Amino acid sequence: MNKVTVRINDLDFDVYSMNTIVVGTGCAGFNAADSLYNLGQRDIAILTEGINMGTSRNTGSDKQTYYKLTLAGDSPDSVVEMAKTLYSAGCMHGDIALVEAALSARCFYKLVDIGVPFPHNRYGEYIGYKTDHDPRQRATSAGPLTSKFMTEKLEAQVKSKGIKIFDGFVVIGILTAPDAGGGKKTVGLVAIDTSAMNKPNMGITLFNCTNVVYATGGPAGMYATSVYPESQIGATGIAFEAGAKGVNLTESQYGIASIKFRWNLSGTYQQVIPRYVSTDANGGDEREFLNEYFESPGKMMDAIFLKGYQWPFDPRKIHNWGSSLIDILVYYETQIKGRRVFLDFMHNPEYGSVNGELDFSLLGEEAYTYLKNSNALFGRPIDRLAHMNQPAIDLYKNNGIDLHREYLEIAVCAQHNNGGLVGNIWYESNIKHLFPVGEVNGTFGVYRPGGSALNSTQVGSLRAAQFIAANYREEPMPTEEFVGLVRDQVEDRVSLARGFMNNKAQKSNVIELRSRAQKRMSTVGAHIRSLSGVEQGIEECRQDLEKLVDNTKISSIYDLPHAFRNRDILLCQFVYLNAIREYIIKGGGSRGSYLIQDEKGKLPLEGLPESFRFSLDDGKLLDKVCEIELVRQGGTYGCVAEWKPVRPIPEEDNWFENVWNEYMKGNVIK
Repeated sequence: MNKVTVRINDLDFDVYSMNTIVVGTGCAGFNAADSLYNLGQRDIAILTEGINMGTSRNTGSDKQTYYKLTLAGDSPDSVVEMAKTLYSAGCMHGDIALVEAALSARCFYKLVDIGVPFPHNRYGEYIGYKTDHDPRQRATSAGPLTSKFMTEKLEAQVKSKGIKIFDGFVVIGILTAPDAGGGKKTVGLVAIDTSAMNKPNMGITLFNCTNVVYATGGPAGMYATSVYPESQIGATGIAFEAGAKGVNLTESQYGIASIKFRWNLSGTYQQVIPRYVSTDANGGDEREFLNEYFESPGKMMDAIFLKGYQWPFDPRKIHNWGSSLIDILVYYETQIKGRRVFLDFMHNPEYGSVNGELDFSLLGEEAYTYLKNSNALFGRPIDRLAHMNQPAIDLYKNNGIDLHREYLEIAVCAQHNNGGLVGNIWYESNIKHLFPVGEVNGTFGVYRPGGSALNSTQVGSLRAAQFIAANYREEPMPTEEFVGLVRDQVEDRVSLARGFMNNKAQKSNVIELRSRAQKRMSTVGAHIRSLSGVEQGIEECRQDLEKLVDNTKISSIYDLPHAFRNRDILLCQFVYLNAIREYIIKGGGSRGSYLIQDEKGKLPLEGLPESFRFSLDDGKLLDKVCEIELVRQGGTYGCVAEWKPVRPIPEEDNWFENVWNEYMKGNVIK
């Protein structure tokens, strides 16, 4: 790596040159850098907005799951069987499913070797359990903070190798140039050094790279109601702007989570059967509301219990008082009635209790057996939670919430994006030399086994590192050539920055603008969707984008990164909403973790608003994926979508001698 200063027009810019820069310091980013180093590519660095930010380090669940090949017991399993599970979820390419399965054990054992405390028995078997959409027992966990442990251990590996970390840098552009194949390639990045914004160049810094590994996480900043950590914004929008295509952008996960401290309320939090309480906006007019809709207390308690297993909203689990009816009712209370909803662990639900004591005999067999086997057929929800999972209580206590004394405010929140940027089996984008890895990569389709996302962070980042180390080892271009190629793109970012800074005001409105955009996405582009709502959202988003510079008011230079983040959010929203529109007009119905309003469909329950009327998807689009690209003509934004057939799982000739020969000739990593 080397550094020079160049002058473009009237400003000086630092230019750092290296073979590969990794953007992001989560599980995927750290593993990409560590894997590159281990494969012999040492001319690398990491760039991050904040080393302690992001989803990997700051999120978890009741028992955060890691999904991999079965590594214990006598249950049959194989790489192809695991690939079939991933592939069968719909809208997932079979070759990528095979890669995710094939490398799962290798990546898992690396994490074990560097100290992530996954449990094993006395014989060394790494035991597992079944997770959602999992026919085997492939899931494992290091506890509620599995991804945090992974991030910390991988960070330690990176730091022990002396890999340079650019901390406090906000990426505002992916720099591209024509590729020999007729498309585009990335040649680097433009970022803001937040420690140098008082300089005349406003902290704008250039990175001249042969490769960019893009590990920026999911598009968390799009939503108002979100369980993503507040430190996670995402940077998918500028990738779309650079020409990267999106895939499966319709497919996200949503579920019930706490909002004061953002955390998934799955597992034991629901299995202890807490009380669901609704209040007015000021906390008054308290009442239990689920009992107004369920035909019996037993049905209601079973649905609450099953939210532990069936955490993501799923339209297939609405009818007949299914668990996802609860998500509908929470949304109805909060988003339509304007009320607030809480979980109360201090009292049993009145509907199903006698003198405050829960009548466990009303439970269905599954819930009753679980609580009986857990020796938890007693007391209040908080007593049962303390008996079965005291760390779940401690987690909230450590974040300022005492479940023994206060209610827990909740909402139906965005949690994970199964779609993202297009990537091939080496996780390279349609933009050559750009490798989206982790959640920003559109790896998964409609459904995915719980914990497969954590496996994907490791598999994708390893695959990208393997390909770079084998094929893209060349040094970055000379600085003069680089500057000549990217001058116009840099000038465009400088012009944007100056445009924002020219709108100085005593009071900044950047957070207000962001909040307005986030509320729009949570209203029209989350788990309750309609064609009219999406089309209105697209038009509002287009107008916000085109007027963003004029509408933004900045009080100081320190608002500049926020203004660029807002722009990224709007770009991202625009493409995602267009993808949702494309799916609806193609005839797609309710599937995955979202409901599409359909006036010819059925209501979850009679008496609910017509906006909840829906029809389940007929599956005709499960063998296709929608790739979408952002375009801009004459200052107006638009999108172009293309439906492509899902690629099947490859049937390889795995005769050892043939594979060995190809491997020895260097023909495998191509």
